[in-house]
Amino acid sequence: MYKTRAESLEFLQGFMSCLTETPEEREVVLCVPFTSLAVLSKNLHGSRIRLGAQNVHWQESGAFTGEISGPMLSELGVRYVIVGHSERRQYFGETDETVNLRLKAAQKYDLIPILCVGETKQQRDAGETESHIFSQLEKDLVGVDQQKLVIAYEPIWAIGTGDTCETKEANRVIGLIRSKLTNPGVPIQYGGSVKPENIDEVMVMPEIDGVLVGGASLEAASFARIVNYKL
Repeated sequence: MYKTRAESLEFLQGFMSCLTETPEEREVVLCVPFTSLAVLSKNLHGSRIRLGAQNVHWQESGAFTGEISGPMLSELGVRYVIVGHSERRQYFGETDETVNLRLKAAQKYDLIPILCVGETKQQRDAGETESHIFSQLEKDLVGVDQQKLVIAYEPIWAIGTGDTCETKEANRVIGLIRSKLTNPGVPIQYGGSVKPENIDEVMVMPEIDGVLVGGASLEAASFARIVNYKL
C-alpha cells in the first residue's frame, strides 16, 4: 500500500531510465495498488514491462465491497495478479480455500496468478516448514492449471525481521516446492527480503527462477539494480 498515482508515474519514469538492456526472457512485472493500475497501464503501453495487481476476487461481480474482479483487471491491461500473499493471509483472513478460488478466477480471466506460500518463524522453529508448505500447495492448487502459474516462496520469518534466509536454504525449499508440482517448469520465485546487495547471489541458485521484491522495489534505482542483475 504505497504510492499515489502521481508517485507511481514518477517512479515508473525513474525506473525505466535506470534499466539496462536485459535478456528478452527476463520478464519484469510491476504489481501496483489498484488506484495506480490505469495510469501505469497507459504509460506501459508498448513497453516490455508487464502490469500486475495485488489481489483478485473469485466472483465476476457482486456485493463484495472493497474487492476487485478479474474482468475489471483485464480491462486495464493487467497480466499478472498476486494471490495468497503472506500479508493477506496474516491480516485479512485469507485461507487456502479462498486462495484456491482466487487462483482459479484469475486463470478464468486470462490473468497469470503469482501464488505465495511460506512458513512463519514459529512453524520453522517447530520443524514444520516442509509439511506446512506442502499442505498449502495441496489445497491451493486444486483445479489450477499449472501451465499458467507462477509460485513465490516467502519465508515469512525473514521479511522485515532482521533474520536472513540463506540463499542455499531458499534454493533447497524451492526445489522441494518444484518436486510437488505436476509441471516442474512452473517459474518459482524467492520473496524474502530481496535487495540490490543480495540479488546476484540469489539468482545464481539453480532452482530460483526470479524474485518477488517488497520494500526494495519502492525506490526506482534500487529496483532497477535488482532487475539488472548479472549472472
